[in-house]
Amino acid sequence: MSGASGTPYAAAVLRALLDVGESVDLVVSRASRLTLLDETGISFRDAHWRDDLREWLARGADGKPGAFAVDLDGDRVRYWAAGDLAAGPSSGSYPAKGMLIVPASTACVAGVALGLSKDLLQRAASVTLKERRPLVVAVRETPLNGQTLRHLVALDDAGASVVPASPAFYAGATHIQDLVDFVAGRVLDAAGVAHGLYRRWDGELGGGARPA
Repeated sequence: MSGASGTPYAAAVLRALLDVGESVDLVVSRASRLTLLDETGISFRDAHWRDDLREWLARGADGKPGAFAVDLDGDRVRYWAAGDLAAGPSSGSYPAKGMLIVPASTACVAGVALGLSKDLLQRAASVTLKERRPLVVAVRETPLNGQTLRHLVALDDAGASVVPASPAFYAGATHIQDLVDFVAGRVLDAAGVAHGLYRRWDGELGGGARPA
């Protein structure tokens, strides 16, 4: 997670990964802690990260608590501090299927595109690219200036999938959570992770969703 607005997207992706049995290495940037506090009122603390994560993931996109039941028992989520450049994900020998940056700020996009590796999030993204693993960048900003667009093109050239956090309305959304889940589902599609977060196009007008 980087510091862009859009923490409900990250929560939806995390819940879906856990629902399908994936293990997660979680990195929360310093800026994203401020965004999480602003958007949810939750302080994400290193010493109490599991309790804070459980409280956050249980909330729906409307902010109401208890919307989801989340099981964080065991070791399926491993948390790494953003300043820990000796963490597992900082090395290419650390086992990982890929990386999802949700949401991705323009500052994060620039750092990854330029290979700055100023924190663990950027370093792990650089490792993902060099190891030729899937990297999905869910950029959340509008409008986009030319510099950011060039950075996104550079990421695409490097093999990353750029997935703008752009909700669609053709899938029969009736609640804000439906729109959030659509974006989360498209992120997981780009990573090759199976899910059931949104209704897919079935080829029938009037009965199914249109293609993305």
